[in-house]
Amino acid sequence: MPKMKTHSSLKGRFKVTGSGKVTRYKAYRNHLLSHKSKRAKRVLAGNPEMAPGDVKRLKQGLANLK
Repeated sequence: MPKMKTHSSLKGRFKVTGSGKVTRYKAYRNHLLSHKSKRAKRVLAGNPEMAPGDVKRLKQGLANLK
């Protein structure tokens, strides 16, 4: 049986915390920020946890990430 490989595109998009939770990045925070309000940028700050229903599927793709 071959080893499970990490899905390459997921490596940069998600991170697994020490306790095993998966964090994600928010959309609309990379470019064209000059016309967005300070409040909008503040709301988009931070990396929230993934929803529990998505974590099981993601952990298969993130097989070798700790």
